Amino acid sequence: MRAPNEIDFWRGFALVTIFINHIPGIYFERFTYRNVSLSDSAELFVFLAGCALRILVDGAARALPAQWLVFRLEARAFNVYVAQMVVTEMAIALLAAAALLLDAPYLIDWHNASTVFNDPLKAHIGLVLLTHQLGYFNILPLYVVLLLIAPAVALLHRYAKPLLPLISLAIYAFALISGINFPTWPIEGTWFLNPLSWQLIYVLGFLIAGTDGIGGFARHHRSVLRWLALPVVILGALVAITGFSPNPVDVPEPKLLFTFDKTFLAPARLIHSLALTAIFAGTFRMIRSSIPRSSGFLCLLGRNSLIVFCALSLLSLMGQILRFIFGGYIALDALIVILGILLMGFIAWTAEWRERLRAELANKPSSPPPSAGF
Repeated sequence: MRAPNEIDFWRGFALVTIFINHIPGIYFERFTYRNVSLSDSAELFVFLAGCALRILVDGAARALPAQWLVFRLEARAFNVYVAQMVVTEMAIALLAAAALLLDAPYLIDWHNASTVFNDPLKAHIGLVLLTHQLGYFNILPLYVVLLLIAPAVALLHRYAKPLLPLISLAIYAFALISGINFPTWPIEGTWFLNPLSWQLIYVLGFLIAGTDGIGGFARHHRSVLRWLALPVVILGALVAITGFSPNPVDVPEPKLLFTFDKTFLAPARLIHSLALTAIFAGTFRMIRSSIPRSSGFLCLLGRNSLIVFCALSLLSLMGQILRFIFGGYIALDALIVILGILLMGFIAWTAEWRERLRAELANKPSSPPPSAGF
């Protein structure tokens, strides 16, 4: 088990925020930071994924030959892909069960799920290919793509460092200017989170987590960057509070450069997310000393982010169904949030308990059971 650290803490924070934000209309949604921020927890989550990759590449995987590094990262991508398959099928089953039990067939229309029931052959092919995604279940597909390109990121960092930011920035600019995105099928459309754009914040997380290059520069000029970031964060808060958003009709070409589009991670959102990072980076020690139990809990969630993310996706859907049945009021919303967060913690604790038990059993001297032998 890793010791509590800043990345796990903020990842746990992002997971709790995503859980609440994935229950539209819930009372406590108004207290999440996206209400005073241009960017939200999705940017934070992907940025931290890039940071985690850098720690792996510079740490445990540093001595690995290139082929084993590629194998390890692609194996992780496969794990996330399997998790996406399982959690999506469970969500579909949950919606189907709710529709049957509540005699509310329109529930199967929620979150882009109706195609699975109306055109199951094509829809299941699309689910496997990641070209059909349910609403609120579209972050892991992005994560799968980012992990698939992780070997390229790691190997460029190892053998051609200057090329990594240049290639990433070029792909991002190309996506913004051309408007190209991954297609969806069987429903014609595009991915909610465009991997061609979101790879940039993943790569930036990778670069900034290092102690050289951009990361080294950020560390040496942390106080200056904080002062520069402050007006950006304040401006983002004003934008969020006032609900201002540029009208695509009124902005010049290429329009995605000037809007606040989330799908393409518009520059304004990216800059604001980096400004938030500049403000809060390095505050973990102070937070941990102020609220040790809460920070430890968030680190626990962050250490087990994949299984917790899968759990929160299903828990938030359950919360939506409960609000549909009983209506939205504060007491129920509080119950949903408290139970949901406690269950996320229990699932994370169970994952670590299994690891500890496995380690203890591995360290015990093996002896044959009494009934073994002739």
